[in-house]
Amino acid sequence: MTQKTKSTARIYPGTEKNIGFLARILKQGGLVAVPTETVYGLAADALNAKACRHIFEAKGRPTNDPLIVHVYSVSDLEKIAETNPLVAKLAKAFWPGPLTLVLPKKPCVPAIVTSELPSVAVRIPSHPTFRKLLKKSGLALAAPSANPFGYVSPTTSEHVLNNLGNKIRYILEGGASKVGVESTILDLRNISKPTILRPGGITKKAIELVLKKKIGRVLKKTSSHKNHVAPGLLTNHYSPHTPLILKNRLTLSSARTSSPNEAWLFIKKPKGKLTKNSFYLSKSGDLKETARHLFSKLRALDSGTWSRIYVEKAPGNGLALAINDRLARAAAKRSI
Repeated sequence: MTQKTKSTARIYPGTEKNIGFLARILKQGGLVAVPTETVYGLAADALNAKACRHIFEAKGRPTNDPLIVHVYSVSDLEKIAETNPLVAKLAKAFWPGPLTLVLPKKPCVPAIVTSELPSVAVRIPSHPTFRKLLKKSGLALAAPSANPFGYVSPTTSEHVLNNLGNKIRYILEGGASKVGVESTILDLRNISKPTILRPGGITKKAIELVLKKKIGRVLKKTSSHKNHVAPGLLTNHYSPHTPLILKNRLTLSSARTSSPNEAWLFIKKPKGKLTKNSFYLSKSGDLKETARHLFSKLRALDSGTWSRIYVEKAPGNGLALAINDRLARAAAKRSI
């Protein structure tokens, strides 16, 4: 079961006055939880090593797991990373939006941000409130998910308050995240071999259409002991405290005959009368809706008294790969 923290944090509506105030906090080396279209992030000045170290401390995040840096524009990106011809094509197609690129970093980016590797993960987010904060502050902002390391990502300000409310002071309100799963991460260190490191809201097919070439995908999970080239690559991640069991398909008959303290989470609303322990992510099975509700529903179930949570895989490819990636990592915490 999740535990709410005793909060010292305050949620700030996204007014111009509040955005100006929080921009000053960031310039002074403070932490601010911010809304993005993917999930809520915990932001600090990406070029301030001391401020970024506070992110790791607040989250309990190991320093071998790098941070994604968020910038307002491509010109801002060019200040911290070495670009290449593919960046312009991808930027035109997908930015602002949920695509992160791994590129060679420039010397100004502290080693703490990149796990001491010579590359940096960077993206231009689309959330309007976050973009106002980026523009007002004039900073590049490192911002991993605003939750304890390894736990289910937050998609509302209340999620952040419940989990990190005693670790931070400032949360910028931006409504529920519209995408609901983290960004796609594309490795562009070798432009002849673009590779997806983490599936997300931008699909492999969509990227291939823009680049007019096939791209690879890394399927092997990253060791917890080595320095990672990008975040979200560990075998165990995005995990509720309640054991999660991933199945190819769930049925209402199984839910009816199971223990009443076991939860069953369907992708699409099943036909027939739902049992008290049956839940679903989308009435129609729409994958965008499924992704948007995934983490919120997992958190809700984790806050109950369920002994375990059964979840079925999303069908197909595209966004289903991102949904199933998160579920597989959440389920890897414990095998049954």
